[in-house]
Amino acid sequence: MGWTTEEFGESHEGIAGAVLADGSEPKPVYLDLGSSADSVLETSEWWAYDGRLRRPRAAGFRAACACGWRGETHPIDGACRMSDDGLYDLDVSAARGDWRVHIRAVERRTVPLPDQLTHLMHQLQEQLTSLTDRAPVAALKAVTMLERLLPDIGQEAAQAVRDDELSWESVGTALGVSPDRARSLLTSYLLRH
Repeated sequence: MGWTTEEFGESHEGIAGAVLADGSEPKPVYLDLGSSADSVLETSEWWAYDGRLRRPRAAGFRAACACGWRGETHPIDGACRMSDDGLYDLDVSAARGDWRVHIRAVERRTVPLPDQLTHLMHQLQEQLTSLTDRAPVAALKAVTMLERLLPDIGQEAAQAVRDDELSWESVGTALGVSPDRARSLLTSYLLRH
């Protein structure tokens, strides 16, 4: 039920998080959705804080991003009612809008790609999509060629970043991911082959 972008993935996954009456965020709750261990859901989403089963009751909601960013608090109106499926009927689009503004700010802080390269990437995507419709085996061959090319380039770029001795925070900001994710990406490229 969270919000993600393809570019930033888990580093900037967002939700409409719960806010208590005192303005604090409650600890995550664990909901048992079935009989197996895989059916336990950990969440901090607003809807799980309904006051039942000794859980606190949310007084409001706000956008909450995995990176730690938080949006403006929106109060939950007392008229909010539980629907037949057990979820509350509440429009959280304001929180999602706040999160989108946050994502645009993250995008602005990332390192820009040259316009020519951005255009070339879009053209490549269009060409491969079209080729997939016309000649899927040829498209597969092209993708295979790219897969052989990319690890070497990725490794060279990762080596250059490491040689520049940039902080993980700087690399993370430039890529729009957390410092830990930046370290993981760099390490994965360095260890390929």
